[in-house]
Amino acid sequence: MNLFEFGCDALPLIFEAFENLLQGGAHISTEPRINDRIRVPQVRLIGFSGEQVGVVDIDVALKMADEVGLDLVEIAPEAQPPVCKVMDFGKYKYEVAQKAREARQNQTHIVVKEMRLRPKIEPHDYETKKTHIERFLKGGDKVKVTIQFRGREQARPEIGYRLLMKLAEELSEVAFVEFAPKQEGRNMTMVLGTNVKKGQSVSQQKAAKVASKAAAVKEESAVKVVNSEAQEVTE
Repeated sequence: MNLFEFGCDALPLIFEAFENLLQGGAHISTEPRINDRIRVPQVRLIGFSGEQVGVVDIDVALKMADEVGLDLVEIAPEAQPPVCKVMDFGKYKYEVAQKAREARQNQTHIVVKEMRLRPKIEPHDYETKKTHIERFLKGGDKVKVTIQFRGREQARPEIGYRLLMKLAEELSEVAFVEFAPKQEGRNMTMVLGTNVKKGQSVSQQKAAKVASKAAAVKEESAVKVVNSEAQEVTE
């Protein structure tokens, strides 16, 4: 058996396979096939403006793309026949990459910070650590607060519990108790979730809430006016 038994039309496929072998055979392209890499007799063609051209020979589709200086891109290879569209492939790739970058930038990465307290912490130290916790929460992160008991303090877990609940209450504007205080050996832990979205300040959160309430009041007033007018007409 030799190459000519496959026919001349198979030569591009054979050379492409040979090239993949030279590169280690591990690379599989995830990009769609374009232009002369689309090796099927017919395609279902979509024009540059989105119009449905219909099923045409591959040579006709390539000629239509070439006439407007654009690419023929295979967008649905599994279809019978495959669906292709006339488009600017370079611009398309740029837009896809841009959207991927924007999606990565908009991803929220919530970090769990940790703060350790003692049951008999001094008021000044308590305020300082509360300020740090508040800053973490306003930054959109969760906070795990741990009370560390030593010696005889282990016999008074209620002191640690009251301290944690006091902290949660004082930070209720920016936090909520995600995991209630729990005794774990010599430690008692509580996890505070944040009411602030990543990248959004507390002032922005408040403004959104005020705007929402104002809209609700306005809608309620409008309903009352309509009901009042309807009642006057009835009378």
